[in-house]
Amino acid sequence: MRHIQALDCTLRDGGYCNDCHFGFENEKKIAEGLMEANIDIIECGFFMNTVTYDKDHTRFTSLDQVAKIIPEKRDGKIFVMLADHGKFVPEDLPVYDGTSIDGLRVAFHKKDMLGGLEDCRVVKEKGYKVFVQAMVSVSYTDEEFLDLIRHVNEVEPYAFYIVDSFGMMKKKDLTRLFYMVEHNLKDTIKIGFHSHNNMQLAYSNAQALVHINTDRDLIIDSSVYGMGRGAGNLNTELFLEYLNENADGKYELKPLLAIIDEILSGFYQRNPWGYSLPNYLSASHNAHPNYAGYLDDKKTLTVEDMNEIFEMMDEEKRFSYDQQYIEELYLRYMATGQVQEAHKAELKDKLAGKKVLLIAPGKSSADEKDKIAEFASKDDVVSISVNFDYPSVDTDFIFLSNLRRFRELDESKRSKCIVTSNIPADNVYLQTKYKDLLTDIEAVKDNAGLMAIKFLIDCGVKEIYLAGFDGYAHDARENYGDSQMALVMKNAVLDAMNEGMTAILRRYMSKVEICILTEKKHVKI
Repeated sequence: MRHIQALDCTLRDGGYCNDCHFGFENEKKIAEGLMEANIDIIECGFFMNTVTYDKDHTRFTSLDQVAKIIPEKRDGKIFVMLADHGKFVPEDLPVYDGTSIDGLRVAFHKKDMLGGLEDCRVVKEKGYKVFVQAMVSVSYTDEEFLDLIRHVNEVEPYAFYIVDSFGMMKKKDLTRLFYMVEHNLKDTIKIGFHSHNNMQLAYSNAQALVHINTDRDLIIDSSVYGMGRGAGNLNTELFLEYLNENADGKYELKPLLAIIDEILSGFYQRNPWGYSLPNYLSASHNAHPNYAGYLDDKKTLTVEDMNEIFEMMDEEKRFSYDQQYIEELYLRYMATGQVQEAHKAELKDKLAGKKVLLIAPGKSSADEKDKIAEFASKDDVVSISVNFDYPSVDTDFIFLSNLRRFRELDESKRSKCIVTSNIPADNVYLQTKYKDLLTDIEAVKDNAGLMAIKFLIDCGVKEIYLAGFDGYAHDARENYGDSQMALVMKNAVLDAMNEGMTAILRRYMSKVEICILTEKKHVKI
């Protein structure tokens, strides 16, 4: 009789949401909670030799380390880790003795197929259960996939996986691959399925497998609360309830709810995962989800812009994340557009000998609006707001480098706009070259406030006063004077932006006199 096993990958795939920093006690609580829920296979984290071990992270360099979070009484549950080809040495594994993990999931991309399967062979010889994780299964042609299956049969692992790495697999894709595996894989090998939720199909695809006509044993992966990179994974709590109702499952849901309430909800608040348009776009273009994360973190692009950047990508570059490549594409895209500098000389004359008040939309711009208005009213001050129309002062100019913010602006204000060349517009005061204003620190490479300062320095301004340049708090509600401008961003991104702003502002202070008019909250200068 066919058996469906549930594999929970919270401690591993969930690690993409918190840099694997669960905390040692939480690691043990999650492992124990998954056992209480009667999960069949529990993945404890990554196995690799390219990091330094920290007990509060689920990246392990030895089997002794991971053994510390595995409950003493296992009740027949299988404990595993995932190892990426090239990031571990299978020959260094001790012979299996039952004191640590029971199996290893070996992941590899198509270009590394033979090397990855050799890793699997060595791991199996050491006595461990081997799970073959052929990443991005849809990247294989039918002929290549059949060739992969033939090689897998020679290794004869515990399980062979169909992997929907980018969350773009439709039911027709899944069933096509499944029946190729079903008809060509040795009967002794289980079939596994690992999905992501970029197109909200993880749950329906898992259900389709539950009801597929096969005698083959199946393993279906999920994570508690769907915790996983980008759009996340199939939710363990939802899927197990479905198995209980439709496939004679004997799972307990209360321990999973406790894990969510006591541990995972906190991680979600700090760095949320789940469906989003950028993650949908990455899936629709069959591209690595980290590309979507990079473009979304910029907060400068419309969905249409992101889609155009995905369309610019070379086919062979889509499957593996290359940060340098996506940076180059982003900058190339943003650097396109026209430059209209007919008023550049006129603007320089208006700024000559004047103090420039640069108003960013930070919360202090609202809290200290009277102070800002009083300063802006002085005869020797030229006021410029950055990426928004400041409601408390009718500024002389508006500097914009963000297409989304430009579109939100009242058209009657555009005649006093100074925009960068990535913004398509004909009726603005001046359009300047985007690329010339970038910084060399990635987190703030095209930060609008810093670009505005660089523009003013190039215009020969000698004295700049900053208002609303607060930096970024982890609580999005604390970052903008207008709450409608608030954007939820990852804490690590916000911290990097604060550090970058501090470094660049200090550098610019050696070129121009910069004075802080309002409270600086998170930028330390």
